[in-house]
Amino acid sequence: MLEVMWKYDFLQYAFFVGIVIGFLAPVLGVFIVVRRQAMIADALSHITLTGIAFHLYLAQSATFLQTVHPLYMGMGFAVAGSIIMERLRNVYSAYKELAVPIILSIGIGLGVVFLSLADGFNNDLFQYLFGSIIAVSQGDVWLISVVALVVVLLLFFFYKELFFMSFDEEQAKISSIPVRSVNLLFSVMAALVIASSMRILGILLVSSLSILPVAAAMQVAKSFKQTFLYAVLFGEISVIAGLITAFYLDVAPGGMIAIFALILLLLVLSGKKYDKIRRLR
Repeated sequence: MLEVMWKYDFLQYAFFVGIVIGFLAPVLGVFIVVRRQAMIADALSHITLTGIAFHLYLAQSATFLQTVHPLYMGMGFAVAGSIIMERLRNVYSAYKELAVPIILSIGIGLGVVFLSLADGFNNDLFQYLFGSIIAVSQGDVWLISVVALVVVLLLFFFYKELFFMSFDEEQAKISSIPVRSVNLLFSVMAALVIASSMRILGILLVSSLSILPVAAAMQVAKSFKQTFLYAVLFGEISVIAGLITAFYLDVAPGGMIAIFALILLLLVLSGKKYDKIRRLR
């Protein structure tokens, strides 16, 4: 497999992007799960789809847009959606969870409308929906590299605030932490990671790498920091195994990555159950 990887540029690009996403998605996923916002990835991914569909629609009449990567428009929509979502969380302060399904509904509704106006589905759109190995370009490598650098730096500087707010947001407010600003910052980070993951994972499966490795990690980790380590480990295993399998079976990589992430979760749950039964004996 390594010989094949070095032979084809697109495989090198795909594995580099996949490995970076295999780190970023689970790391942010830990905060997402602890903050009980598991659906945020789905909401932002559908808003990204709206941006991509809007680009395809505009590109029909604006020829200069045909040379622009649709993912840039999708990323812009994702960031805008994250900002609106945080505003809605403030508006519905007693029912903050409403913000996520509202954004999800908007994303699905507008996405379907723009797809209809853009003459429906085509091969490029299916690559965004389910992921594609051959679609990953050098531009995607640069994009995910920039996103990774920005996200890692922000996590480094705001880790304590995010940690505090994930477990007790009210106490964080009392401690003079700018909760609204940090929440907005986190939502924008999530939007950037989710949008940049589209090429490999696909819009419909992007949440799997943010949630499933974290769900498995929480079963075996004994501390918050260990949760990060196990989540990244499970995420990277899922990505590498999924990409290799997808290449040889000629299937969408997003689906295979999700399947391997699910297999790891089931193995961890089975191991925990077996260990519990063994102790009872």
